Amino acid sequence: MLSESAQLHAKILDTSPEAIPLRNGFGEGLVEAARADKNVVGLCADLTVSTRMEAFRNEFPDRFVEIGVAEQSLAVTASGMAAMGKIPFMTSYAMFSPGRNWEQIRTTICYNDRPVKIVGSHAGISVGPDGGTHQAIEDIAIMRVIPRMVVVAPCDSVEAKKATLALATNGSPSYLRLAREKTPVMTTSETPFEIGKAYEMWRADMPQVVIIGCGPVLHNALRAAQSLANDISVVILNAHTIKPLDTETIARLAAECGAVVTVEEHQIAGGMGSAVAEVVARTNPVPIEFIGVHDVFGQSGKPDELMEHYGMGVSHIIDALRRVVKRKK
Repeated sequence: MLSESAQLHAKILDTSPEAIPLRNGFGEGLVEAARADKNVVGLCADLTVSTRMEAFRNEFPDRFVEIGVAEQSLAVTASGMAAMGKIPFMTSYAMFSPGRNWEQIRTTICYNDRPVKIVGSHAGISVGPDGGTHQAIEDIAIMRVIPRMVVVAPCDSVEAKKATLALATNGSPSYLRLAREKTPVMTTSETPFEIGKAYEMWRADMPQVVIIGCGPVLHNALRAAQSLANDISVVILNAHTIKPLDTETIARLAAECGAVVTVEEHQIAGGMGSAVAEVVARTNPVPIEFIGVHDVFGQSGKPDELMEHYGMGVSHIIDALRRVVKRKK
């Protein structure tokens, strides 16, 4: 059943739950962070409206810089501003930032330990009709491997706002992953959020498997757990912070449940699932199944159809749960 301590949205499992784009939460959070700290500045690569930095630009025009279609310049300019004591948030599509400017992020930002916040919008397969060239499904992998980088993938707009506010004060280079489409609102203002601390969204009695996920696809995991409530007992963990990962909680739940399914809208190689597997292999080795994209590029299509095509639908998670339970000794 839904975790009471998580204080989730009352209509989270309704047929038609409330849906808001994650990027809206970022936009709200950025304005709030800027009101609280005059050093918060915003930079964008010609995508101010799409990334929801527009409200910040309108309220704080003297603290906003439009770089244009020049993502490498976006990164180095943000790093320079951070060196002068500012707290820069730089936004673009995830395919372009960190996709196009990774070396500048690595060397100019992280090597120098500049507290720049890289916000990658339109990540994942659910970008839809923009197609494979614009569907960032490798971004978690390339960002979590950089020393000093914090990586956060919120599950909904409410959590995206909380993450934005938290990153504004964490003092570290950070990556915030956002989706394009409207996605179900799963959390509330009362749901706990702390960088590096995962929390349970669902817990059944005597759990047989833990689902560890991040991002909006966690809603499919909740649907799967609800469908199997009388068959397989499940815990669902929202691992919104991929780095630093909540290794203690993951190791404990792997030991308690004896099986793991990871769920992410990303390549299964190098992403959150790989990070979880690294922890489980070192602490409590148990069977694991991975839900995500399997070593292929994306393509154009409707978001829901693409999620099904690439094996991230509710039925795919149910199948993975059945497989992993059978593999338990």
